[in-house]
Amino acid sequence: MPGQRRRRRSLERQRGTSAAELGPGRWTVVYETTDETQWRTRARRLMAEHEVRDPSMFRLDHLCGRTVLPTTYRLSVFVPDAPGR
Repeated sequence: MPGQRRRRRSLERQRGTSAAELGPGRWTVVYETTDETQWRTRARRLMAEHEVRDPSMFRLDHLCGRTVLPTTYRLSVFVPDAPGR
């Protein structure tokens, strides 16, 4: 989609964190559903229970559906690599 890279970088600058600043690690999918309400509820609960303390370590993905596949909502958390790896 045109301009998506520019918008993503702009949002990262506003948040003050980019993937490179997080250091070595990976994004782990915590929750995936086709219901947007459940997705947002789970995200709020993770933040409220302080399971994810830093908002930059938290990613909400909205995977666009097509005629065959439904729209999917994915919740991911950044897991840093263990020291010494």
